[in-house]
Amino acid sequence: MHVHFDVLKGVPVEATVTSGNDSETAQLRATLQALRLYVIDRGYAEYRLFQEIIDAGSNFIGRIRDNAVWQVVEERPLSAAAKAAGVRSDRIAWLGGPQSGSVFKQTLRILEVDTGKIDAEGRPDILLLATSRLDLDAELVALAYRFRWTVELFFRWFKCILGCRHLLANSRDGVTIQVYLAIIASLLITLWTGRKPTARTLEMIQFYFTGWATENELMTHLEKLKKQDK
Repeated sequence: MHVHFDVLKGVPVEATVTSGNDSETAQLRATLQALRLYVIDRGYAEYRLFQEIIDAGSNFIGRIRDNAVWQVVEERPLSAAAKAAGVRSDRIAWLGGPQSGSVFKQTLRILEVDTGKIDAEGRPDILLLATSRLDLDAELVALAYRFRWTVELFFRWFKCILGCRHLLANSRDGVTIQVYLAIIASLLITLWTGRKPTARTLEMIQFYFTGWATENELMTHLEKLKKQDK
């Protein structure tokens, strides 16, 4: 399942189901939209894809590989807020070598961000981030990449709470139906409650549809959610 996920709303905005060995980058290419900020992990670190995102009228923040090379054009000063967010350096640069970098039509920003963790060799865990957003404060670039973790939380909800860890069918059509039904359920819960779905809310709705909870009990639960948001 390939998902466009809106991290601020906490919901998927587009999803496609393919065979397990299909290319993730190819699916992203096929569904690129304008006026988006794509936050992508190292699995999408393909320079031609970066340029295609820009050509589509969008921007990106993406993790690049540790052996990436670039030619520095400008070294940007770091604010106190950027340093507090773990940003170690902020550079304008031409990303890539003579061959790999030839796809780019413009310079990008390369940031080094300390995650605050230690890697397996006892060294600080440093993220290399590339972005086409030259205007964002460095700490916001780092924050935006951290927000990418919300899609992992969605998949945990999708598999563990919505019950998609176990497939109800092994055929392509059966899997597709199960996936889309789960996405529809997730979106309906969000629309109904006005907030990100929880296991308790899903459970209450299931109780209602199976006759174990009355409509009044369900609406009381939903009203409590709305009061919590105020």
